[in-house]
Amino acid sequence: MPGTAARSTETRQNILDAAQRIMAHKGYSAVGLNEVLAEVGVPKGSFYHHFPSKDAFGEALLKSYFDDYLADMDRVLTAPGRSAAERLMDYWKVWRETQSVGECQGRCLAVKLGAEVSDLSESMRLALKEGTDAIVGRLERAISAGLTDGSVTIEDTPLETARILYDMWLGASVMAKIHRSLEPLDITTTVTRRLLHA
Repeated sequence: MPGTAARSTETRQNILDAAQRIMAHKGYSAVGLNEVLAEVGVPKGSFYHHFPSKDAFGEALLKSYFDDYLADMDRVLTAPGRSAAERLMDYWKVWRETQSVGECQGRCLAVKLGAEVSDLSESMRLALKEGTDAIVGRLERAISAGLTDGSVTIEDTPLETARILYDMWLGASVMAKIHRSLEPLDITTTVTRRLLHA
């Protein structure tokens, strides 16, 4: 039987997981703490045992999201038996599939919350910056690996190319949400292949 500390850690993670599911659909400001806590059956009074403030909760939510996202990204970008270019295109394919959920409403918190919380909370903005910088760093390494194995050729540096691609995919994801169409992501897939000469 788990001890008190283990139960507390599990409860904290359950709150973060529920918040991520709900906020991926509704955004940050539209979701009250009561809705999240009711989802996991935690009394409101105990929320502050796990998080000292709503800002701290939002920061923890984003850090937890990016930890999971980066672990999934690492699995795709290090898959054996594939060239770096193939692994990069596999990553963008997963991105497209993730953003096609719920009439293109997606599940990416960077897309869903980026503009909203960056103006609300400095700590959440910094958590978003740290998470997105880590994504760009992984893309940079994957592009460098593609230059090494000959499956990628680029005109800019790996870092510049990674930033361009990530920014382009974020923008396409927002447009997919606005238009409720995968066309922006399909166009971005084609442009990505061109940029990488993959």
